[in-house]
Amino acid sequence: GMVLVPGGTFSMGAAGSHALPREFPVHPVQVHRFYLDTTEVTNAQFRAFVDATGYITVAEKPIDWKTLALQLPPGTPEPAAEDLQPGSLVFSPPPAVYGLDNWSQWWRWVPGACWYAPEGPGSNLEGKEQHPVVHIAYRDALAYAEWAGKRLPTEAEWEWAARGGRSDAIYPWGTQDVNAGTPMCNFWQGRFPIDNTETDGYYTTAPVAQFPPNAFGLYDMAGNVWEMVSDWYDPAYYGTLPTDSAVINPGGPVRPYNPEAPYTLPTVIKGGSFLCNDAYCASYRVSARMPLELDAATNHTGFRCAQDVPLRRP
Repeated sequence: GMVLVPGGTFSMGAAGSHALPREFPVHPVQVHRFYLDTTEVTNAQFRAFVDATGYITVAEKPIDWKTLALQLPPGTPEPAAEDLQPGSLVFSPPPAVYGLDNWSQWWRWVPGACWYAPEGPGSNLEGKEQHPVVHIAYRDALAYAEWAGKRLPTEAEWEWAARGGRSDAIYPWGTQDVNAGTPMCNFWQGRFPIDNTETDGYYTTAPVAQFPPNAFGLYDMAGNVWEMVSDWYDPAYYGTLPTDSAVINPGGPVRPYNPEAPYTLPTVIKGGSFLCNDAYCASYRVSARMPLELDAATNHTGFRCAQDVPLRRP
């Protein structure tokens, strides 16, 4: 279930005309070889972990207001008790939208939504055993990885793997526009977030490995679900790295920072999801990066694991 990704040096960041400021500057990076899961972690795999350990995810636990309050502006009023019950964010297409700046128009907090009830109470995983597990927070992904004897990949490792060894890659398959030809990943076709024409065959998540792998043999490195990596998020981090010599195996900034939500603890997610569309985020590009708050969970975020290659004995 893992691919040996060879080591190499590449120019990290800012691929394609949709690149955002947080993807600059482009900078040379060297990564050593490592193993990476061939696909995103599936519901069946995560169930095996839960069955073996009894693990309870963040989305299944009541919200701790004292902890949450530290991540909000001072003076934020305490919510009602019912608003602190276990739950998660679920994509809910609205009949109309008024601009694309306010994501709350298409996201809904659903009490009871979690990895085994992805749409909320009454939903289940029947027929979705091979779909990527969702409603997973960063610490949940770390717990699974530790149980499996693995770890989360770094952002640099993930991007190198997604590029498949191609220096000119915009997408995991190369440079062909995501909207051209046969769909190469699970993404939003049509008018986001109202009308998905489902040209790729899927409205939300797809079973893993339904689209061609990249040159390294990795599936779904674009679309389907966002994938967590081990790095903290800081949009200015790339600017702290040299552009004239390669950094070896960078691990991200020492501290997290998101100027749009300065009280949160954001980590990096990569690869985009079934909601990505050129009109909104175009994050199926290899260099795209987004912040995800440490305890946040949604039904379009998952992960895959990495593993170090044992050192050869002399």
